[in-house]
Amino acid sequence: MRIEPHIAWRYLVAKKRQNAINIISGISCLAVAVVTAAMICVLSVMNGFGEAVEAMFSQLDAELRITPAEGKEILLDDERILTLYDMPDIAIIAPTIEETALIEFHGRQVPALLKGVDTTYQQLTAIDSIIIDGNYAVWDGAFERCVMGVGLANTIGISAHFISPVHIYAPKRHERVNMLRPDENFNTKGIFIAGVFAVNQTQYDDTYMIISLPLAQQLFDYDYTQATAIELRLRDGASLRKVQKQIRAALGSDFVVLNRYEQQADFYRIQMIEKWLTALLLVFILLIASFNIISSLSMLILDKSEDIRLLSTLGADEPMIRRIFLYEGWLISAFGALIGTVTGVVLCAVQQHFGVIKLGNGTNYVLSAYPVSIQLPDVLIVLAVVLALGALAAWIPAKKVKC
Repeated sequence: MRIEPHIAWRYLVAKKRQNAINIISGISCLAVAVVTAAMICVLSVMNGFGEAVEAMFSQLDAELRITPAEGKEILLDDERILTLYDMPDIAIIAPTIEETALIEFHGRQVPALLKGVDTTYQQLTAIDSIIIDGNYAVWDGAFERCVMGVGLANTIGISAHFISPVHIYAPKRHERVNMLRPDENFNTKGIFIAGVFAVNQTQYDDTYMIISLPLAQQLFDYDYTQATAIELRLRDGASLRKVQKQIRAALGSDFVVLNRYEQQADFYRIQMIEKWLTALLLVFILLIASFNIISSLSMLILDKSEDIRLLSTLGADEPMIRRIFLYEGWLISAFGALIGTVTGVVLCAVQQHFGVIKLGNGTNYVLSAYPVSIQLPDVLIVLAVVLALGALAAWIPAKKVKC
């Protein structure tokens, strides 16, 4: 068994001739602990916000979405598309159409992204759970209905209780523009609003309007064999990764198959950048805190100069003596990392279960308290970074030890 760790441990816990060394060592350990706990808390909060937003997106995003690699149209009678119906892990197959149109209500006009859906859309997504006014319906048996985002509804000044229709103006796809009769360049339709939804994401709330698939085909000049996307829901217990791979193999390179993460790739990429940039800033703070370890070891080396000469007399070479002080610095960092990790995890667990720290006054936000999600890889990465910087800080003074 190596003797260097035992000597380093004795140096750490034993009283020094200069009390300032104990104080600086304690400050070094405390600084490492505080920064470690802060890194774990910050990363866990970032994870919590990411999962909260992901849950919001999942209320309207399908588990898998198929779009053409080029162009906009999918032919529903394509033999490759028909193979989807033979896959046992797919529970729902729903063609959709998404196009931009102009909507008008009582003189207020605004562009909107219209999404045409079929009768399976309620089973495909959690649309019913986000209706905040009225109810979900795109066809009531007699009239076409629509459901729109809360921001879009506020912009045109409508709610689910209005009986006046919303007018839709969709440009004709296959006809030349008539400059003399601009009104003939559009397919128009009056439609009644059934409900208003809120995802609490502007890209949906401020632009989306859901209508029936037949109406979308009529407005945008698609026939019943055409769509712009196909959305899928898998059976319970099916492996998303496995099914996605099977679909990609069956459809080939002419189609793009996206899961929920890939449908919102830009958002997740930005979130990940924010998360690790914040962690990087804390690493710089940790780097500054590590200078305390350098000061502590430098003073300890001076304090133990007689011990160094004695060890040298007993046969210890310079590399062995350097390892003693290297272990000493690493122990300071390791204790700080351990204390900080335990503290950070406990604080996150308390926030996760009790929501101690509120967002605002806890009532005016989508989330009442800061969301927290502790992830083991993040904790391990923090520990690795802290221990690596601690070892680096210890190596700087230890390499200067002379017998």
